[in-house]
Amino acid sequence: MDHKPRNEVPELDPQSVWEELADSPSTALVDVRTRPEWAFVGVADLSHINRRMVLAEWRAFPDMKLNAGFLEELKARLHNELPANIFFMCRSGSRSRDAARYVAAATSEEGHPVRCVNVDEGFEGDLNAEGHRGSVNGWKARGLPWRQS
Repeated sequence: MDHKPRNEVPELDPQSVWEELADSPSTALVDVRTRPEWAFVGVADLSHINRRMVLAEWRAFPDMKLNAGFLEELKARLHNELPANIFFMCRSGSRSRDAARYVAAATSEEGHPVRCVNVDEGFEGDLNAEGHRGSVNGWKARGLPWRQS
């Protein structure tokens, strides 16, 4: 019997997420970071595998208040058709874990559960010895496709 709390979601490293996105047609990657992060740090590029990429702030910049309309925004950006698997990513994996838990609970309550997975390490990963992100682990450090505006 599984003794994990109901609100726990699975976590996968970025490489495993990339492979699932490439192999499974009913998948989407949701980047829950802020607009400035998308614009200045970059975003994952899924064009090579023809998968859905969704940008939806979990917490809005600059005050970082919770986006009360997050689920509705997510559904709208996915044309009201949630895929069977949704991967959630942020800078390091914390905000995305909260968003994944929320969507998993909400879709379950609606009677249409979705497998929500947190991207462990996130887009930029952990801090290195100099206090910088992007070189230790995470989507970028693993050499997965991304782009910057």
